[in-house]
Amino acid sequence: MIRLHHVPQSRSMRVLWLLEELGLPYELITERMGKSLRREEYLARSPAGRVPALEIGGETMFESGAIVEYLCELYPEKGLGRMRGEAERRDYLVWLHFAETMSHHGAALTQQHLMLREDAMRSPVIMQLEAARLGKCFEAIEARLVQSGDHLLEGFSAVDIAVGQAVYIGRHFRSTEGLTRLEGWYGRITARDAFRRCLPEEGARLYTRDFYPAWEMPGA
Repeated sequence: MIRLHHVPQSRSMRVLWLLEELGLPYELITERMGKSLRREEYLARSPAGRVPALEIGGETMFESGAIVEYLCELYPEKGLGRMRGEAERRDYLVWLHFAETMSHHGAALTQQHLMLREDAMRSPVIMQLEAARLGKCFEAIEARLVQSGDHLLEGFSAVDIAVGQAVYIGRHFRSTEGLTRLEGWYGRITARDAFRRCLPEEGARLYTRDFYPAWEMPGA
């Protein structure tokens, strides 16, 4: 039995998407963001109190990138990973972990716009900087797609899942307008049935707005 601990619209979404693409049976346990993830029972699964946590084969894993690598290596016949010795292995690892760079910026912006409840706690400077950094990441994806074509590697892979999920979050804070390759790729991967099955119901969404613009800096 595979059991995934998941918070909608968080990094655990990339593991959920991968499980759907792999066609594996699993049990989904929906967790709540915040104090619930710091309960002793959950910390035994994920010591930093974050999602995802994946129970598989009698063991528990945390860290979404590690889980994605592990599942792809466990089911190489599905073709979503790039195994040792394959020509695209290096690019696969680079772009798989690039998703975490993007997620760092998305998490900082999520904290600024959603998690800090008082306006006095929020920083327009951080909002502007992190949104600009996301923009640089989007430009890097655009440049990659000019080289690689329809997907980040040759054909759809776990890299599209990991980076695509980071773009899904990042687009709440930074527009992709004008990045035609990125927008075409994003439209293709998010039209997949497996992605659609990962989307939360309206009442379970963390992001209640489609876009959160950065605040203007004082004196700007």
